[in-house]
Amino acid sequence: MKNKSIHINEQKLNHQYGYRTVKRLFDVVASTIAVVLLSPVFLIIAICIKVNDPKGPVFYSQTRVGKDGKHFKMFKFRSMVTNADELLAKLQAQNEIDGAMFKMKNDPRITKVGRVIRKYSLDELPQLINVIGGSMSIVGPRPPLVSEVEQYTAYDRQRLMVKPGATGMWQVGGRNDVDFAEMVELDLTYIQERSIWLDLKIMFETVKVMIVPNGAY
Repeated sequence: MKNKSIHINEQKLNHQYGYRTVKRLFDVVASTIAVVLLSPVFLIIAICIKVNDPKGPVFYSQTRVGKDGKHFKMFKFRSMVTNADELLAKLQAQNEIDGAMFKMKNDPRITKVGRVIRKYSLDELPQLINVIGGSMSIVGPRPPLVSEVEQYTAYDRQRLMVKPGATGMWQVGGRNDVDFAEMVELDLTYIQERSIWLDLKIMFETVKVMIVPNGAY
């Protein structure tokens, strides 16, 4: 059962002026440099996706919920078949995670290339564009789907008090091996304790996870 013990002080969050300024500056500079340096990787992934499924698009955008419940378009490399969203309704009964989130280890919607890029979190790289645009941060809670937020309790909605992140404590703390309640606790712990040092630690752990994958699928 979820341990409902973390209650975020919104006033304290709003007064983190120095931290938020440095975080935003770092997000823009680091993400811009990363997009430039990783452009060859972007190209290779794009070619592989097209070879595997010539008719489908390289990128996939999906409406997610950000800070204060605002909707935004999140970008990823397409790792599933083009009609994945339509097939989801048929697979809901096979959801392997309790709570307001869908995860299925052997999801039939995932393409061959998709399995590889998801394992090493390469499908997440286009989210750097979201970071530059300001709808996301490099580090923060996982950005939820609109349908997931509709199932949130008031406790769960505390996750929406800060910008979502391309990586975070959930991603480095077990990812799909962690259930929804545990994910919420990890995210709220991050929000309560966030600092430049913690962000740098999570980014370092993210690089390690991309080299030696944890529960990503």
